[in-house]
Amino acid sequence: MTTKLLTALLLGTSILGSAGLAHAEDVTLNIESWRGDDLSIWKDKLIPAFEAKNPGIKVVFAPSAPTEYDAALGAKLAAGSAGDLITCRPFDKSLELFKKGNLADLSALPGMENFSPVAKSAWQTDDGKASFCVPMASVIHGFIYNKDAFDKLGIKVPTTRDEFFAALDKIKADGTYIPMAMGTKDLWEAATMGYQNIGPNYWKGEDGRAALIKGDQKLTDKDWVAPYEELAKWKPYLGDGFEAQTYPDSQNLFTLGRAAIYPAGSWEIGLFNTQAQFKMGAFPPPVEKAGDTCYISDHTDIGMGLNAASKHADAAKTFLSWVASPDFATIYANALPGFFSLNSAPVKMADPLAQEFVSWRGKCKSTIRSTYQILSRGTPNLENETWVESANVINGTDTPEAAAKKLQTGLDSWYKPAK
Repeated sequence: MTTKLLTALLLGTSILGSAGLAHAEDVTLNIESWRGDDLSIWKDKLIPAFEAKNPGIKVVFAPSAPTEYDAALGAKLAAGSAGDLITCRPFDKSLELFKKGNLADLSALPGMENFSPVAKSAWQTDDGKASFCVPMASVIHGFIYNKDAFDKLGIKVPTTRDEFFAALDKIKADGTYIPMAMGTKDLWEAATMGYQNIGPNYWKGEDGRAALIKGDQKLTDKDWVAPYEELAKWKPYLGDGFEAQTYPDSQNLFTLGRAAIYPAGSWEIGLFNTQAQFKMGAFPPPVEKAGDTCYISDHTDIGMGLNAASKHADAAKTFLSWVASPDFATIYANALPGFFSLNSAPVKMADPLAQEFVSWRGKCKSTIRSTYQILSRGTPNLENETWVESANVINGTDTPEAAAKKLQTGLDSWYKPAK
């Protein structure tokens, strides 16, 4: 072999070797999210579990403030600086991103077969032909209560509305505890933990929600006004100054042991477990009379999609297929008790309060929040208006009938049901 040939071969090998090394460099994926509370869980549990099985792919969880997420994400997407993976809100906000071309179609992603049509519906086109986010979790609404307070006052867990208000009366008469910790300053709290919590028992869950979308029912109908009539009765039990009370204020009142009942979303479980120094329990929204069918808001809450402009789409799809796996579901549901897996594979949870919430799926009918699908696409936005009117009703500045009329008038101004 001549010296020139040997040199050429060595040079070629060197070039190929350096190219191979460049190709083997780690890919880094960035996750956009509003769940800053989950930073340590992603950093310490989820990401290490994925990276251990997928050498060559690094993942960074980079959340924004919840109230700033939608605007910040929109700005990043427009500027081309958004992360590879997008944490998806349910229904219309994510559907809008898909329609704009910001989210990729994941219909053929390996792992999507692990989810039922209901689980996928929050992140699909109206016709169900395209899925654009992997379903991650739902949250369940109900009431978390201070077991020590209930035991001290001799109160049994209420199952009917009469028992519920009797319990509130007993707590108020005793005077040791604020009966319920909920404020109206932040508006959404009144709607999400109030109206959307108790409402499904009145409008019969999915039956009423579907009828509202079809135009067969209106928000001024009895089944939609009645939850506001109940909310109006909550006012005497919320403690002094509840009108100026923020969501963190409500959380603190309960975890410090100053309030006996907290109208809740199951997402509170993790935080409350670290802060409350008393035993806690939970009960679903009470029904009118014993034996009635119960309905719970089991709301498809969070998914994850692929930024259509990602430069690392293949690696991102590998990550999303892992998010769609039973392994992810088990780690996530136990690391974040109160965020319940939407994966068809059963997930065993260790947290007793989370077990209590999810057990309601076996005895009540599940639905989602009534304003989230289709009905908040126009202006005025029904979801945001429902926040305002729920607070107004509790504050006593609007009657239930007036609130319902305002909401229906606003909806009628832009929404024409397809017949």
